[in-house]
Amino acid sequence: MAYHAAGKDTVKSMPDMVCDAYSGLPQGFGQMPQAGMLRIPGGRVTLGSTHGYRDELPAGEAVSVATFWMDRTEVTNAQFAAFVDATGYVTDAEREGAGAVFYRAAAEQGKDTPADWWTWKEGASWKRPEGIGSTATAAANEPVVLVTQADALAYARWLGRDLPTEAEWEYAARGGGAAELVDREPRDPKGRPVANYWQGIFPDINTKEDGFAALAPVGCYAPNGYGAMDMIGNVWELTRDRYTGPHQPHGNGNPEASAAAAGHRSNRDSIVIKGGSFLCAASYCVRYRAAARHPQEANLPTSHVGFRTVLREPG
Repeated sequence: MAYHAAGKDTVKSMPDMVCDAYSGLPQGFGQMPQAGMLRIPGGRVTLGSTHGYRDELPAGEAVSVATFWMDRTEVTNAQFAAFVDATGYVTDAEREGAGAVFYRAAAEQGKDTPADWWTWKEGASWKRPEGIGSTATAAANEPVVLVTQADALAYARWLGRDLPTEAEWEYAARGGGAAELVDREPRDPKGRPVANYWQGIFPDINTKEDGFAALAPVGCYAPNGYGAMDMIGNVWELTRDRYTGPHQPHGNGNPEASAAAAGHRSNRDSIVIKGGSFLCAASYCVRYRAAARHPQEANLPTSHVGFRTVLREPG
């Protein structure tokens, strides 16, 4: 691969993070079926945790997960651009002309509800993540966002791949270990963040100890036991599974409300997203964990949700 993570107990400061040099395209991308992927050995896992929210409580016995391949990092803008260039694909956000973008209103505006932390932004898409009026463009080595489940599946199928099931995703995210405790932040033994999440009082103060105010390039933190990077934090990740079980209304605000108010029509199909994002904080969300799960409208493009793909071995 053309990039490396920081060492097992090292998180570098932003100026010298070697992930900044990554082009966003893994070696052999488009030529090798497993380019950018790693092999996850099969095994058994009991999904969920007794140390998290009620929607994470184990719903049954351990399940078997067959050996599969998974993207080492979230799919990047460079990878998604290659797909669009090859196929002419137009995303749901581009067709609808808008997407849900995190936006913290100024305190003097008197806004302080989760619904007000999001805006249905005209022109927001994977290419222009902050929409019309912004000069911000998608960095090649950052995870692609503002994509729906249909967009992610189209990309995956172009490569002969799929989206992970919730079981595959959580099994890979644990890296061969146990579920994390809800009362512990993802920090190394020296107290330094080992993922891109919100440090400080959400949503008013972000101390940026991890080096980033929002999205980080992929691969900036140490890999887990299987070699996968950024399984927690940075962006929530789409799965192929429909959401079932208890609904916990404690997440990163309410992007659905801003979208509905602007005329976005939900398809009413909620799917599972996993892993938390750069908006998860110990003071509010606490979902930067493998067991964390949340419902997401399948056709709602948002600025803190991305994905990675899997390739299952025959048989």
